[in-house]
Amino acid sequence: MSIGPVRRDFTPWEDPSAIPFIEFRNVTKRFGDFVAVKNLSLKVYEREFFALLGGSGCGKTTLMRMLAGFENPSEGQILLDGQDLAGVPPFRRPTNMMFQSYALFPHMSVEANIAFGLKQDNIAKTEIDARVKEMLRLTKLEAFAKRKPHQLSGGQRQRVALARSLAKRPKVLLLDEPLGALDRKLREETQFELMNLQEELKMTFLIVTHDQEEAMTVADRIAVMDAGEIVQVSTPAEIYETPSCKFVADFIGDINLIEATVLEKHAGGTRLQASDPEFLIDTDQQTAATEGEQVWFALRPEKVRINHGSPSGESVNQSKALVWDIAYMGDVSIFHSRLSESKTMRSTVANVTRTVEQPISWDDEVTLSWERNAGVILTS
Repeated sequence: MSIGPVRRDFTPWEDPSAIPFIEFRNVTKRFGDFVAVKNLSLKVYEREFFALLGGSGCGKTTLMRMLAGFENPSEGQILLDGQDLAGVPPFRRPTNMMFQSYALFPHMSVEANIAFGLKQDNIAKTEIDARVKEMLRLTKLEAFAKRKPHQLSGGQRQRVALARSLAKRPKVLLLDEPLGALDRKLREETQFELMNLQEELKMTFLIVTHDQEEAMTVADRIAVMDAGEIVQVSTPAEIYETPSCKFVADFIGDINLIEATVLEKHAGGTRLQASDPEFLIDTDQQTAATEGEQVWFALRPEKVRINHGSPSGESVNQSKALVWDIAYMGDVSIFHSRLSESKTMRSTVANVTRTVEQPISWDDEVTLSWERNAGVILTS
């Protein structure tokens, strides 16, 4: 089932009249003297696959636990589908959480695990059977319905936990590092399964993860968190291509951060002077920084070309360098080139031919170059 066009057209956050499905209003959470979440406001829309992304201790799991009802905010409000959740216990909230540990009952079969929550809610047996059958189909577990958890692979146990979470038909599915226990290849496959499942069910998914690639793959939008605050909320492409600050640029993917000074601002863009070593950078970006102010120029490695000779074209930025290290990754090669004794620039080159020999080798003198629109100026 193709879901690309549907997902691309889904942008309720761009509609000023759209009503958020989940809303955090000036939420603060304290544990004694420690402030885990600081005066945070956030809007998530119905049917959105939303990711909370950040390192350990940034507050992302605390935020999710407050939505689930396992923690109460010290200040502020949390609303779901227009309802203030203050005082509503976890089992009364229209949410369900899937944990990284899966927490399956080892003595129960797959279908019994899926049915457990439904039986606790005293749902009619015919309805339970219908929902279990539907969940087995959606998660491709029909052939494993009678097995116990220890008879399943890690990926299959993950799907059982997902099916059990979805069986109660919550308004919001909360995913707390759900794929952390899977190996890389299985994790990548499961990410796309999650996306297809979320689209088919037309549900709101909120995932907590520290894995940048995972968030970039599954989410419609990402909130990058640091020290209890949100530093940027945007689509994966916008966060990657136009980070709001050094923290986001450095946290998401690989980046070259070049310290520079604003030399000149003009109608066509900005001219910078790099500090170490000194060279000029021309960009078509306008900046709020004033002339003479220190900034950082953020440049993704795949935007940097590496050649023995100088590139053609007056608009191309370039700097001489010495190849210091090379990593062959199969699909790409990664070059670390020294601009000076203390400054290294990273460039990524796609291996579009099958040749094993690298045309550029260690200790080669090279020219690194990039277009005027390749990077972004950061002031903080």
